[in-house]
Order: sequence, then structure tokens, then C-alpha cells
Amino acid sequence: MAETVRAVDYFYMLVPDKPGEGARILGALKKAGVNLLAYSGFPSGRGAQLDFVPADPAAFQAVARQNKWKVKGPKRAFVIDGDDRVGACWEILDKLAAAKINVTAMDAVATGVGRWGAILWVKSGAVKKAAGVLGAM
Repeated sequence: MAETVRAVDYFYMLVPDKPGEGARILGALKKAGVNLLAYSGFPSGRGAQLDFVPADPAAFQAVARQNKWKVKGPKRAFVIDGDDRVGACWEILDKLAAAKINVTAMDAVATGVGRWGAILWVKSGAVKKAAGVLGAM
């Protein structure tokens, strides 16, 4: 099976880099029933950046407003999933490289049941071109 590539909305927020911040925010989303297609957290300066790809962006935004989170977005990214195999990530990156599209970041994981998935970011000016190259839905 070929990969499924979806263009998605994502949001991010900067938080203090301290124990429990991610759990606090994810707990509020869980309590509100907000499903995430992808989540990524990493150090950024003296704090941390949390990226969220909600299945329902409006529901995510409502929770963010209710909790008074300073959220940026929506911005665009790509969620990719498919059958795991050697070179799966390379194939995606090679297509983008051939089209001269620079990848800002990509996080990928094999799920252990013969599948893999990733979230991929490009600069906002390259989203439309990348969507075409990847055949994004």
C-alpha cells in the first residue's frame, strides 16, 4: 500500500520547560475529548514548543480559548502513514528534494505492527507545491 498523505492544520504554543507542562495541557485536551492526529514537544530557547495536530481544529481552538493558552496557528503540515518498509522516509524526502522543496522538520515512527507514520513540515510558501508533489488529500 502506498502512503496516505494528508495536509492538516497544526497549532503550536510555547510553554515553560518544566516537568508536567505537557501532561497538564494534554490532560485538558483529553478531558475535553479532543483527539490528536499528532503531537510533538521539544526544547525551544529557555522553554519548550508543543505542536498539536487535532482531528477537529475548531474543538482544539475552543479548548485553547477556554484555558487562555497563547496558541499560534492554524498553520499547515502533513501527516503521513503507510506500510512500513526500508526506505519509507527516504522516498518522501527524495520526492521533495527532487522538487527542490526544503523540509523544515520530519518526525517519523514505526508502530511495530507493519505500519509507520510521520508528521512533516515545510515553509508556508512551499505547502501548496509539497501537497502536489506528495499527492496530499
